[in-house]
Amino acid sequence: MNDIILRNMTSVYLIHGDKFLLLYRIGSRVISDCYTGTAGGHFEKDELNEPKACILRELYEETGLTEKDIKNLSLRYISVRLKNNEIRQNYYYFADLDNEVELTSNEGKLRWVKFDEALSLKMPHSAKYVIKHYLEIGKDTDFLYCGAAAESELIFTELKEFPDMR
Repeated sequence: MNDIILRNMTSVYLIHGDKFLLLYRIGSRVISDCYTGTAGGHFEKDELNEPKACILRELYEETGLTEKDIKNLSLRYISVRLKNNEIRQNYYYFADLDNEVELTSNEGKLRWVKFDEALSLKMPHSAKYVIKHYLEIGKDTDFLYCGAAAESELIFTELKEFPDMR
């Protein structure tokens, strides 16, 4: 456990009506042959304190969309998981698209998926539980949630500011 490294990643889920635009990711060295958010990836060195900058760069690189093409971009979840000697910290954004447009990605195949079908798809562990929580609770709130990965769930808490103890 002495050689643990950090891996910071972002993901964005674009929504239109009752559908997510999901990516079937192919050929990635970290996540492959499963569904993920519309776009996402690893932080560049200059983005380490700017997850929004990272997700906007990834969205543009992978789909050609810019911040002007989406609405209501919001950081809604942060998850933490220990895997392969890495502490994987994921920042999950959600945003709206005005239309159910057909887009392509250089990372795999994009597909519009109804909310009620999303959880039946193969997804990374943390992403599956973020989507589950979002559909059950998160879509009806504006809160930021933090989830710690356990073997069969993500344990969520609302992340809010509070005064320091004295």
